[in-house]
Amino acid sequence: MARIAGVDLPRHKQARIALTYIFGIGNPRAQRILVTANVDPFKKSPGSRRRRGKPHCQVIENEGQIEGDLRKDVSMHIKRLIDIQSYRGLRHRRNLPTRGQRTHTNARTRKGPRKGTIAGKKKATAKT
Repeated sequence: MARIAGVDLPRHKQARIALTYIFGIGNPRAQRILVTANVDPFKKSPGSRRRRGKPHCQVIENEGQIEGDLRKDVSMHIKRLIDIQSYRGLRHRRNLPTRGQRTHTNARTRKGPRKGTIAGKKKATAKT
């Protein structure tokens, strides 16, 4: 199993799919990395065989931010929105959708499981 940027890449997947396990690398970026590194995207994971130099690792490092740095940047951007009390920041603080989706009936992923309404028991009326 190859280890790139602190992530274990699966051996049994194609190189273009395996690279997407790294945070910040999607399909287009993985394709671009593999073309630049002259690695066949349809071969099994790039780290499945020992290679001298690992050209794809060098390209990934030169390409831009991934994993820890990218996660830190994203969290800092969200923190900034919360600090300046923008509308999007308030939505982040309340764990609600930030991009205008409706919340009356949907948004269960963001809001979490339903908080069941407490079914009020009928009050026992005193019989006289």
